[in-house]
Amino acid sequence: QVRLVESGGGLVQAGGSLRLSCAPSTTIFSIRTMGWYRQAPGKQRELVATITSSGNTDYADSVKGRFTISRDNAKNTVYLQMNNLKADDTAVYYCNADLRPTYFNGYGTYWGQGTQVTVSS
Repeated sequence: QVRLVESGGGLVQAGGSLRLSCAPSTTIFSIRTMGWYRQAPGKQRELVATITSSGNTDYADSVKGRFTISRDNAKNTVYLQMNNLKADDTAVYYCNADLRPTYFNGYGTYWGQGTQVTVSS
């Protein structure tokens, strides 16, 4: 069973930076779009940023200019560089990928287990 494994969350002061990483737990046949979502307490999960296999990116308005999504296709890894963090960025961050596990599978949407990001003001 394929899992997405995230790392890099933690506690940081407002104005600080964190870098999140996410990669599949096993070798993957193909990955299309990858992205990051977040869910704050009492709120719905929301899109943070996505990146296609060709490098096209999309960002939530609330993070534009502060967050940068990137990926290393050779490692099937997606990153989220978060700068100038604010208290409102506090949430559990989830990795998401549209991937095809093996040649014999179709594409499906997979999620990571989530990593906590806490920004203290």
